Amino acid sequence: MGNQFQHLLSPLKVRRTIFKNRMCVAPMGGGYGDLQGAHGEYTETALEYFTERARGGFGIIFAGALYPDREVDPTDQSFNFMNHPDDFAKMAARMNERADFYGAKIIQQVTMGLGRNYAGLYAPSAVEVYGSPEIKSLVLTKEQIKKKIDSVIQASELMKRSGFTGVEVHAMHWGYLLDQFAMAITNHREDEYGGSLENQMRAASEIVQGIKQTCGDDFIVTMRLGLKSYISGLNKRNFTGEDEKGRTLEEAVRIAKILEQSGYDMLNVDVGIYDTFYHAAPPMYMPKGHVIPLAKEVKKAVGIPILCGSRMNDPRMGEEAIEKGEIDGIVLGRPSLADPYYAHKVEMGRPDKIRPCIGCTTCCYKIFDGCEHVACAVNPQLQKESYYQTVPALVKKKVAVIGGGIAGMEAARIAKMRGHDVTIYEKSGCLGGLLLPAGAHVFKEEIRQLVKWYIQEIEELKIPVIYHREMDADAIKRLNPDVVINAVGAHAVVPDIPGADHKKCKTAVDVLANHLRIGEKVVCVGGGLVGCECAIDFAAQGASVTLVEALPEVLKATPMISPSVRQMIPDLLDHHHVDVKCGWLISEVNDRGAVITSADGKASQEVAADTVILSLGTRANLDMKEEFKGSGIEYYTAGDAQKAGNVYTCVHSAYDIARMI
Repeated sequence: MGNQFQHLLSPLKVRRTIFKNRMCVAPMGGGYGDLQGAHGEYTETALEYFTERARGGFGIIFAGALYPDREVDPTDQSFNFMNHPDDFAKMAARMNERADFYGAKIIQQVTMGLGRNYAGLYAPSAVEVYGSPEIKSLVLTKEQIKKKIDSVIQASELMKRSGFTGVEVHAMHWGYLLDQFAMAITNHREDEYGGSLENQMRAASEIVQGIKQTCGDDFIVTMRLGLKSYISGLNKRNFTGEDEKGRTLEEAVRIAKILEQSGYDMLNVDVGIYDTFYHAAPPMYMPKGHVIPLAKEVKKAVGIPILCGSRMNDPRMGEEAIEKGEIDGIVLGRPSLADPYYAHKVEMGRPDKIRPCIGCTTCCYKIFDGCEHVACAVNPQLQKESYYQTVPALVKKKVAVIGGGIAGMEAARIAKMRGHDVTIYEKSGCLGGLLLPAGAHVFKEEIRQLVKWYIQEIEELKIPVIYHREMDADAIKRLNPDVVINAVGAHAVVPDIPGADHKKCKTAVDVLANHLRIGEKVVCVGGGLVGCECAIDFAAQGASVTLVEALPEVLKATPMISPSVRQMIPDLLDHHHVDVKCGWLISEVNDRGAVITSADGKASQEVAADTVILSLGTRANLDMKEEFKGSGIEYYTAGDAQKAGNVYTCVHSAYDIARMI
């Protein structure tokens, strides 16, 4: 019986290069984390990161953007790889050699610049800087444009010497410098680099022509192209994309034709710019495959391959789009972080084994937060591939895991993989814990997939699960385990107010876990992520929803929120007509609904409601650590039982514990 992914697994020929399949690792963040050393060269961490994804079966690996400009933009030149080309070439050659061993080929992104995305940098014209409309970008002279173009060409020559299959020019997407040249809203120039679309595209054309002249026609040159901006103006997001003030799809099609005519060999397409970042790096609230309908219009217009990224998690979606001739390959960013063996599992015909990316954008938060390591909520080994493996335990131990939520399942999975004798004790009749209500929203399909994936892993590892067994310290001690991992989770916080026990008053966990009827009028209390998601989902289903938040804005106190989520949640609340009341607290629940009081205590009002839903956080359940002192039993606490958190904190704490016992 043939593999169901024949099109994804088929070779892709670009000029004289044959890529073994059509699954690509997306370029992400350039020197993010510690992938680059003091001189801009790739590090051992980078070597392991890229090797792991080559080993995982990907045909093409795009390495994130490198910045070659040494003269124009005021950047830290000690970090510029072009100042130390031999150091760079040495490590890059090792990286390419390893990729070649596994049949993968690496294409290195090289950027012309970032432009008005950051203050203090040069752009085509003096326009509002992203996030700081009161600041205007510096303006490039023609001489500076030439220097930037030359820097990309020179860097491409170094990439060829270092063994890369090609370069991707960064980038006519996400509102970066080349993108700014190619949009009228950011390019007001009156010389040969402005005015007509052909003039706006001149820099991109001169770059590819220079690379081909220097490196030869068979050295592949691709372009990252955004097909639509989704803005109503600079620093003005556009949720629906109507009345577009940036790039339209029609313009993108014209641009694609010019890029092909200029000599680009392949286009890597997506949508969005920094100003509306949730289109560029879409969280779980964005429909899967939302770029495919746009990509297929470009595919119709050009003869070069079109690669499509952004919410392409499901390989079946990519397979179908390639089969229909809508695209030529899929580009996976976050899914390749969540599971570097994504492509191998597709090749094996086991898409169910792919550890799902949940679209939480933790990785994006980590990149923009300047963390040492980029992190993935579901993959603790990310950028720690060389030293954070699950090695066999020296001594087999009897391990009792108390609680079958995500922390308990991850701890049990890793402990079992290391050779321990593991049993899960779960007080309810199913595994999943708080992920079950968390996955109840219509836009939380990935959370439901994650629960399903974990349950399948537990079953395939043959880990016994004892259901309907609530364990206290004495019951655990009677089991005589060597190790106890307390993963009993957390419970919802209920405020001490009149009517907290009223029949109209429910916690979000109760409503979502038990699929309770909420009526036509709903008050959601708490403007953190849970409260906002409840308000959005119930409003989308037709309820009239009021969201009450004590702080001046929603998500204000929510940790680890990426720019995508921080932008998209308020826009979703607005799109679904949620009445958001910030600076108000819940003070009473009664027969008519909720009484809310202003944060300064000077005003109060009653809001009619059929249901008042509390989303005021969770508190860790009882810790039994003291009761195991002197017992001779190793005792650990994982996940929310340690401190109420999220998927990231639960998975990582459980992995850390199970890896060490």
